[in-house]
Amino acid sequence: MQFSEKKAAQVAAFFLHRAGGRLEILKLMKLMYLAERASYKTFGEPMIGDKLVSMDNGPALSITLNHMNRFAPSEPEGWESWVSDRNDYVLALARQIRDPKEDLLQLSDAELEILESVWQQYGAYGSFQLADLTHEICPEWEDPHGSSLPITQSRLLRSLGFDAQTARALEERIAENRHLDAAFSRR
Repeated sequence: MQFSEKKAAQVAAFFLHRAGGRLEILKLMKLMYLAERASYKTFGEPMIGDKLVSMDNGPALSITLNHMNRFAPSEPEGWESWVSDRNDYVLALARQIRDPKEDLLQLSDAELEILESVWQQYGAYGSFQLADLTHEICPEWEDPHGSSLPITQSRLLRSLGFDAQTARALEERIAENRHLDAAFSRR
């Protein structure tokens, strides 16, 4: 699948909602990365479709980070409709969520289960604790020494325990789905 800004925004909104409406950017990014990683592990495909990168504070979602930092324009019902302007290092929920199943319609029930699982497992960690933890539990991350390095799907899938043949098959399926998404989005 191609990157979905609407889905990224609703994943962020889910975690902001669970946190009471506000989260530090670093913590939100780590939670979102761990959710994307869990989607690959569970379904063999991404939830958001972002570009994965290694940064000094651990793995990150590149396009989503650009939205967090307001380096990318927002589409209608995209990032800015769910996440408020950055205030120092904190992002806030831009609209009220009563029930994620009713309000976050870009996300399937299975995806919401992944998000809830990630929140239950990692939501109590502080930002830098979570960043340090991702250095340990995400073997696909490598120290970029002040820069950023791409994390290939192959590297991620192998880190998640998929054998080489299965990883190749999953990569091919993901590429085919991206191709289809691109064809339909041009219409």
